[in-house]
Amino acid sequence: MTATGSSLTTLRARAFAPVDNASLVFFRIAFGLLMTWEVCRYFQRGWIARYWIEPQFFFSYYGFSWIQPWPGAGMYIHWAALGVLALFITAGFFHRLSATLFFLGFTYCFLLDQATYLNHFYLVSLLSFILIFLPAHGAFSLDAWLRPRLRSQTTPAWTLWLLQFQIGVVYFFGGIAKISPDWVRGEPMRSWMARATDFPLLGRFFRDEWAVYTLSYGGLLLDLLIVPCLLWRRTRIPAFAVAVIFHLTNARLFEIGIFPWLAIAATALFLPPDWPRRALSRFRPGKGSAPATAPEMSPSNHPALVLSLLAVYAVIQLLVPLRHVLYPGSVDWTYQGHRFSWRMKLHNRDAWARFHVMDDNSGQAVEVNPSSYVSHRQAAKMATSPDMILQFAHFLREKLPRQGPKPLRVAAHVITSVNGRIPQRFVDPSVDLAAEPRTLGPAPWILPRAEPLPDSRFGNRREVNSDR
Repeated sequence: MTATGSSLTTLRARAFAPVDNASLVFFRIAFGLLMTWEVCRYFQRGWIARYWIEPQFFFSYYGFSWIQPWPGAGMYIHWAALGVLALFITAGFFHRLSATLFFLGFTYCFLLDQATYLNHFYLVSLLSFILIFLPAHGAFSLDAWLRPRLRSQTTPAWTLWLLQFQIGVVYFFGGIAKISPDWVRGEPMRSWMARATDFPLLGRFFRDEWAVYTLSYGGLLLDLLIVPCLLWRRTRIPAFAVAVIFHLTNARLFEIGIFPWLAIAATALFLPPDWPRRALSRFRPGKGSAPATAPEMSPSNHPALVLSLLAVYAVIQLLVPLRHVLYPGSVDWTYQGHRFSWRMKLHNRDAWARFHVMDDNSGQAVEVNPSSYVSHRQAAKMATSPDMILQFAHFLREKLPRQGPKPLRVAAHVITSVNGRIPQRFVDPSVDLAAEPRTLGPAPWILPRAEPLPDSRFGNRREVNSDR
């Protein structure tokens, strides 16, 4: 047997080796509970109507303009169904079907409008997709209670590897994104800390430069090093404790919903697989330990296929966050390739947009405030995104009346400031955006960034948009 063949055999044996499934079961329950909480938040805060019922226009993702909100009370029914499915996932009831329907239903909402993009929404879609294929219902589930043949105390090692890989990608690319000129100079951390001096115990230091750089570089190093430290047994527990403190601090500093709690639950997957069972045994002696002869998962009939699909998924997850290198200019300015790249909390962007619509049939021109057609939140998000700006220009061409056969021309006047720079034009106002095709390629009408980062920016400023 060749060295390559021997390595593949070893990899296959390790990937399908049975390990305790307690950690996987814990994650299933935590994920289901967090999604139930998220659904409740959307009902309580009126976000369902705000995001998908009240707006007149939605900024679709490229290739997904066919996805539209349900009419009438359909979106409320849709989110109620998501809540029920989240409870089913928690209870392990029809697990694979529930995970599949939750993935489809949640991703549908995610794809309705680019203005509602959140990194943790993207992560939820990916994790719910992964859960479809994992035997997370082998224990502590209604499925295992109703169908004893499903009961198991073990799971193939690759099931945990896949989840660890997914959260590792989030950490790693979050750290890579922080290796940027602004971040290493303390921005936008300096601005956020200046507005959070009420933080318990430490807030009084938040205007000190040493504190700014400590948190900036600390966040960068944590993202880059946390996964290696979690994988190494000697540093695993301290690294997990640091990650928990990091996410709890973020929960206090920023309004980022369930993300800190989801990240903590996912990071716990790096602990020994049997940690929930051992923790339970401390409270219920003799009840939490695994049986001496725990039944094992039956081996896959197609291990090569499983490993090939895992490799394809891994390659996609590694390449998508790098696609911004295909676009000219800095992604921090152009925003092309920003989404789906785990570039989290890197900027404060102030942006203002107005559109001028010219009718060559009559010679008349009119200025359009985007807030006349979209919500203030949509308008703020749109002013930072080239694709959304282009979509809105196309919308105005079709929406507004014209006096003859010639199509309307639409120019955008967008002023943008990133991390407190002096505001400058973002879009070439001489370009007729209504005539520009919508593609995945570079937008040649984005103007280059010329303004440098100021040396000091403490003081009051209005934050219009920040990355999440």
